[in-house]
Amino acid sequence: MKRRTIVRAAGLGLAGAFAGLPARAQSDFGSKELIEAAEKEGQLTYYTANFAETEQEVIKEFNKRFPKIKVAMVRAPGGQLITRIKTEAAAGKLGADVVNHSDRGLMLELADLFQDYAPPNAADYRADALVSPKLWPGVTLGWAIAYNTQLVKNAPKSWMDLTKPEYNDKQIGQVIGPSGGTTWTRIMFERQTLGEDYWTKQAATKPTLYPSGAPASDALVRGEVQIAPLLYNIVWTKKRDGAPLDIFFPPEGVPLNPYASGIPKTASHPNAARLFLNWNLSEEGQTFMIKELGNVTSLKTPPAYPEGYDPKVVKVWVPDFEQYQKLHATWMEDWNKTYGYRQ
Repeated sequence: MKRRTIVRAAGLGLAGAFAGLPARAQSDFGSKELIEAAEKEGQLTYYTANFAETEQEVIKEFNKRFPKIKVAMVRAPGGQLITRIKTEAAAGKLGADVVNHSDRGLMLELADLFQDYAPPNAADYRADALVSPKLWPGVTLGWAIAYNTQLVKNAPKSWMDLTKPEYNDKQIGQVIGPSGGTTWTRIMFERQTLGEDYWTKQAATKPTLYPSGAPASDALVRGEVQIAPLLYNIVWTKKRDGAPLDIFFPPEGVPLNPYASGIPKTASHPNAARLFLNWNLSEEGQTFMIKELGNVTSLKTPPAYPEGYDPKVVKVWVPDFEQYQKLHATWMEDWNKTYGYRQ
């Protein structure tokens, strides 16, 4: 994989997270005692920066396995969610039992708020997806390009095609760089893999800018734009439900964004929180999210692949985490200037 930095487990203390987990001594979801304690608590509050529609499906599937646990979801865009967590924590009133966020860097800054946690299958996860032994990639998303099949006659076939003059004048929709960790991953990939001048060439097509993937994907379905690079899972569910879309993984590479999920030290329902994360990170949970929601996974051996994802062809790209943090401010400012975006 190009420019992938494998985070050393020892450096993060991940070896400690894996220690003391006898092979198959626990079930896929946790011990009998944990499940009983979680069901006794009967509820948890889930803070997430992921798309509300997909998270609702995850909760519904979790409840098929554990119907006695009610999950109350609080969804907010990435920056707003971090602000809420900081504000509540400072006041001693953090309401989350589980936090799931798209920006691992922002979550790492808050690592002290989270308790020690490792799922039963901790050793099955790739080290480069982990930034702390307390934070785990319950969600891993990949970028693709989607287009409206009713409007596009000559479909793009690559990232570089999105710079072609034939797609000028707001035919392309773009999610703004500052929208969150997933989009920062995409624009970092563009500059490092597609070239220093890619943003300039792409911005010259005068794309329509959107604050997040949800309105961009809705606009694509309505035909307000014809083409858009989007996270696969947000457009896959729309295509699955009948929207006139086609989606492909571009040959130059697929930027992957592992999320960071953790359990705050102040969690009111810690057992239910552990069980919920254990299920999300289990092979069962990951398989559901791949097959039904269009996610990818940070498991070393994927249990499945989303439609159109050929592992022999697709080149995945995971950002160097040190660069992910170091370059953010400067490159984001450059992106905003290039695309004429003002916050």
